[in-house]
Amino acid sequence: MDEVMTVGDAASSSIKTSPGPFLASNLPLLSAFLAGAIAQYKERKWESKRMLDSGGMPSSHSATVSALAVAIAFQEGSGGPAFAIALVFACVVMYDATGVRLHAGRQAELLNQIVCEFPPEHPLSSIRPLRDSLGHTPLQVIAGAVLGCVVAFLIRNQN
Repeated sequence: MDEVMTVGDAASSSIKTSPGPFLASNLPLLSAFLAGAIAQYKERKWESKRMLDSGGMPSSHSATVSALAVAIAFQEGSGGPAFAIALVFACVVMYDATGVRLHAGRQAELLNQIVCEFPPEHPLSSIRPLRDSLGHTPLQVIAGAVLGCVVAFLIRNQN
């Protein structure tokens, strides 16, 4: 006889009870957060203000999304929809970092140079400089992706 599962049964069966805190029991989430945090460690110091910034080596965004995708592949396999979503998300984030955001940053740098050459009496001379560290070079994105993969691999082997 086929068993019928109600919505309540499905919801309660999908909630895993674990002795540890939520983050420690969710390996993809832990891998993603840890890879993003490690990528903020620059020149032998951790820069927390960079958690929300763009640009720099390695790409923390690439590290975060690649760690998420790889950890999901380790945990659930690469044939499921969760991995497909994470992989597409990672590709979009990394493509955006080397495409639109990189070129927008280069345009901002050029505009800042032009504004600096205005005479002091020009109405635009007092404009605040635009942020020019918006995107990443392909090398920065690749370094971030490798970091994310390594973090996910190491986290997986710890459990």
